[in-house]
This record gives sequence, structure tokens and C-alpha cells, in this order.
Amino acid sequence: MTQHSTVLAGLIGAGIQASRTPALHEHEGDAQGLRYLYRLIDLDQLQLDSQALPDLLKSAEQMGFTGLNITFPCKQAIIPLLDELSAEAQGIGAVNTVVLKDGKRIGHNTDCLGFAEGFRRGLPDVARERVVQMGAGGAGAAVAHALLSEGVQQLSIFDVEIRRAQSLADNLNQHFGAGRAVAGHDLPTTLEQADGLVNTTPMGMQKLPGMPVPAEWLRAQLWVAEIVYFPLETELLRHARALGCRTLDGGNMAVFQAVKAFELFSDVVPDAQRMLAHFQRMNG
Repeated sequence: MTQHSTVLAGLIGAGIQASRTPALHEHEGDAQGLRYLYRLIDLDQLQLDSQALPDLLKSAEQMGFTGLNITFPCKQAIIPLLDELSAEAQGIGAVNTVVLKDGKRIGHNTDCLGFAEGFRRGLPDVARERVVQMGAGGAGAAVAHALLSEGVQQLSIFDVEIRRAQSLADNLNQHFGAGRAVAGHDLPTTLEQADGLVNTTPMGMQKLPGMPVPAEWLRAQLWVAEIVYFPLETELLRHARALGCRTLDGGNMAVFQAVKAFELFSDVVPDAQRMLAHFQRMNG
């Protein structure tokens, strides 16, 4: 693999001004002696939606971008526009990293690995019999794969679009075996019987305040994980911690998905601990 000495990367998504990703990539690029520039392509600011993806991708190629990260609401919409998918992205059905190389657009998913690494570090010994996941979008698909890979026995997926939850459950059962995932129907009862709760919806972000489940449905025995990282303490985590729940914030996933994306863009293996420390300083 040839190492890039200059990298031009970007993030496409809606409402991403608070993203820590550019600083994470550029700071590590400096430490590695690379000329590394990372730009935000914010659909909200540009008054665009995911319909603009074909034009944005073409523009990025014309301007010599090395690669792009993709976030809400584009992780699935981007797939038909790509030439190739990594095995992981194909299996998950969502892409958060696109490498632009030799005229080709290659889609990867580093969210799955990012969440799994954070889960192993933050909640290493929790019960995994039954887990409730809120959200079945692009990030939800990656997190669900990570949870089942990390030994969750049965995952109940709830989404405002029941069909989307069902389709994700079907995909997971093909990969992990029948019955490992179900589309949830009765949230209060399922949550009552669950060991853990994971939020993969954007609910709790600065621009989407609130909670994916009512606070009164939480209890101390439940562990609670979050993928939102701005703010790092969402309303869900604040309520969970007040009850004494074990919790995992979205910071580790944010960092470890960036670690892998950095490597895909630059062909340089970054220092994960340094990136984690930098993230913690930014959010201190």
C-alpha cells in the first residue's frame, strides 16, 4: 500500500457543525507528519437533502478528495452510488466511510468495529441475554451487528418504521442464526425483561433533545449505551446514571470509527490511544 502524504477528507451529513471528527483526523494527521485536511459538508447549512448525494460525490471526486465519511441521514442512501462495498458494509447494509481511489468509490463500515471496541472497553462483563435497541437506521444496523458479534443472545429492535426494524432483524438472523433478532412490538414489557438498552437514534443530540424511551421505564439493573456523543451526557444517560445504571457514552464509538477511517483514507495506522486522549480533552 502506498502511503498518502496529503489527505483531503470530508463528512457528509445533516446538522454536523458540532462534529468532533474533523479535529480528530487533523490532529492525528499532524502527529503523523501528514498534510491532512478534513471538511464538513453539512446538508442543513447547504439547504440540501440526501437527493444531493450524487452531485456531492461527483464534486468530491473532481476536487481530488481522498475519501468521505457519511453520517445521518445518508448511510443507506449512499450505497447505490458506490462501485464496491467491503464485506462488512455489504453485510450491514450501511456505509459510513467511502474511499475514492483510482476512479472508484469503495464503501466501508467502521461504525460496527467502533461500537464493538467501545462496548468491550466500557461494558466488558454485562449480562447479554436480552437487549433492546432503539433505531434501525444506518448506525443502528452497524450497532446491531456489533452487539450480536459481542454475544448478545436476543436483540429486540424498535423503530418508528416497523418495516425497517423487521428488515434489519431479517438481515441479522440470516447472519447470526434464526431468532437472534426480532422487531419489537411492546416496548415497556420488552424493556422490563431486558439486560440492556442501546440508543442508535439521533434522539438526544443537541439539535434533537429528548429521550428515546420514557425515563420512568429505566431501572437500576439495566445497562444503557448511547451512540450520540454531542452532548456526551445525553438526557438518557443522565437519567440512567441517576438511577445507578452502568452506562456507555457515544465517545468511544466516535473515536474508534474515526481510527479505522483514518487508516482507510491515509494508509497510515493511527495511534488509537492518542486519538482517544485528544477526544477526551476536547470534551473535557
